[in-house]
Amino acid sequence: MCQKGRAWIELSRENLAHNVRELQRILPKHTAMMPAIKANAYGHGAALVGKALQDMGISDFCVATVQEGIELRLAGITGQILVLGYTHPSQFNELAHYNLVQTVIDYPYAQVLNDYGKALPVHVGIDTGMRRLGERSDAIEKIRAIWSFPHLKITGVYSHLCVSDGTTAEERAFTQLQIKRFRSVVDVLHKSGIYGFKTHIQSSYGILNDYEPSFDYARTGIALYGVLSRPHDHVRAAADLRPVLSLKARVECVKTLSPGEAAGYGRAFTAASERTIAVVSIGYADGIPRNGSQTRYALLHGQKVPIVGRICMDQLFIDVTGIPNVAPGDEAVLIGSSGIQQISASDLAEQSGTISNEILSRLGSRLERIEVRD
Repeated sequence: MCQKGRAWIELSRENLAHNVRELQRILPKHTAMMPAIKANAYGHGAALVGKALQDMGISDFCVATVQEGIELRLAGITGQILVLGYTHPSQFNELAHYNLVQTVIDYPYAQVLNDYGKALPVHVGIDTGMRRLGERSDAIEKIRAIWSFPHLKITGVYSHLCVSDGTTAEERAFTQLQIKRFRSVVDVLHKSGIYGFKTHIQSSYGILNDYEPSFDYARTGIALYGVLSRPHDHVRAAADLRPVLSLKARVECVKTLSPGEAAGYGRAFTAASERTIAVVSIGYADGIPRNGSQTRYALLHGQKVPIVGRICMDQLFIDVTGIPNVAPGDEAVLIGSSGIQQISASDLAEQSGTISNEILSRLGSRLERIEVRD
């Protein structure tokens, strides 16, 4: 495949390693990172990111689906891989074959897993307040009964914090309540003579907002990739996180619009004066949100230029009036830096009315991922 052909993603291995060191600095020595490399490593490329992290000495990972776990195994990832989501019984053979750890999402699902009839490693999910997956923390007898299933090899217990990114007193109080509920479950299990399992509850904001970091694992997600969900999020930890991903595309052609001429679908952009526009080879099929088209920017030749008109499936328009020597083949930056200018994933997300997690995880498969060693 031709690198840097139409549109592509560049991944900074140096920034990824830097973020790993920063997060490890914040975490206690006994807490291991369990990076979340689900959704194609938040759009960064699961195989590339997984192998890079393994080279850095990380051996525990989590994904959303069996297929994501298989992809990592086929890429040479040898450590623990936890599947956070539901796996249909028809795929239990793949759990066993690829040595994947499955989440027990509730007591009835534990029964289904056990009925498979072969030993399966699992982590037990505890619902401490998000009301998504996991057996409710107050259903302690059901939780304790999961250990009675002979074919389940339980190696971990975990929960998930739902407002650890919040800053209000109410949000912080609810997060502390979730942690208290989780600790209570762990304490009851220990008092019942049940040991030998690891614990984890924190994701990125749980780490960055200093919530009880004394667990065995921390599921680092968006912070690992050097961005926050929103550009103005406040976190308590002084972490120097650096973006791992840049998104770039080629200028395809350059056109001049006369006053009153319109461009694009719906003739959504009309030139008030003579304007120069460039067509860039990236669109919503590559993950650039179509909504908010009139409020976003790209970078070209070190300058910020507005995206104009409606974003197409495969192209978008930028207004390059006043920028000299724009030509086909020039690099336009959608996420990243050009000269002293910079656009972050969270900037693009804010302009599109969403969060950076969604922007990154939706970056399309036809974008080539290229590892850059700075």
